[in-house]
Amino acid sequence: MQVVRWLVGAALFLALLLVSLQNSELVTVKFYHWWSWQAPLIFVVLLAFAIGVAAGLLAGVVRSSRLKRQLTRLRREQRQREPKPAAAGAVPAASARRTAPAGAAEPFDAV
Repeated sequence: MQVVRWLVGAALFLALLLVSLQNSELVTVKFYHWWSWQAPLIFVVLLAFAIGVAAGLLAGVVRSSRLKRQLTRLRREQRQREPKPAAAGAVPAASARRTAPAGAAEPFDAV
C-alpha cells in the first residue's frame, strides 16, 4: 500500500512540476489602484491554494474547539445529575425502595 502511495505522490509531484514549468509567465495581481504585485502564475495559484487550505483548517479548528467545549459541558452536567454511590452498609433512601403498583394485592419486599 505504501508503494502505491509513493507512486501517486511522485506522479502528482511530476504533474505539478510540469504545470509550473508551463505557467511561468508573470501576472499582475491588483488590489484596486492602491496596490499591485507581479509574480509567476504558478506562484499566485499555489498561494491562493495555500490560503484556502489555511482558511479551511482554521474553520475546522474553530468547529472542533466548539464541539470539544460543548462535550465537556455536557459531560459535566451528566456527572452532576448522576446520584453519588452510597457508602457500604448505608440504608437506601425511601424514594429508592420499590413499592407495589396500583391495584396489587401484596406489597413488594424492599430490596
